Amino acid sequence: MLTNHLRRDRRLAVPGRLAIVAAVISLALTSCTAVSAQDSAPSSTGSDRSSKSGSTKGGPPGAADGVLPDHTSAYDTSLPGVTKLDPALREAVQKAETAMKADGIKMQVTTGWRSKKYQEELMEKAIRKYGSKKKAKEYVADPDESHHVTGHAVDIGPTDADYWLIRHGNRYGLCQTLSNEIWHFELVTTPGGTCPPMTDPKG
Repeated sequence: MLTNHLRRDRRLAVPGRLAIVAAVISLALTSCTAVSAQDSAPSSTGSDRSSKSGSTKGGPPGAADGVLPDHTSAYDTSLPGVTKLDPALREAVQKAETAMKADGIKMQVTTGWRSKKYQEELMEKAIRKYGSKKKAKEYVADPDESHHVTGHAVDIGPTDADYWLIRHGNRYGLCQTLSNEIWHFELVTTPGGTCPPMTDPKG
């Protein structure tokens, strides 16, 4: 009788032990998951911050390198991408923006002045995308050749603003200078003058 009683007690004890083991495993997994999530969460002092603030030597280009936020106006002169443009170019783009607004078109500067670091990153991305530097140069200039790096070029958006500038930009001396980029404008004529022939980067 005693032997049978002990056997019955052991059978009853097994589910209890399994419940304890399951609880311990569950707690361990929960703890590991929490630590893993904490490790993978974006840091407020990481790359997100560097892209919004100044340039960090080890991080991606930021505002100090000419990165512009969406809906940047040519009048946003607190931003290096705008304030470091050639003054005559910046003034011409500002006048064009004002005239466009009167015509019901909202313009933005998508990119203006860029640091060499920013231009180098764009070139590296283009090489990865197109497979060779030769092909990439049809779309992105080398830092030593880029008119963005010298502050003598702006990219404008959206397309309504681009087409407006293509038609009326020469009033302010602004012309599309690259045949494959309807958004790229430079100050290459006198106000009211004739725009010169465009460069074909693929030619």
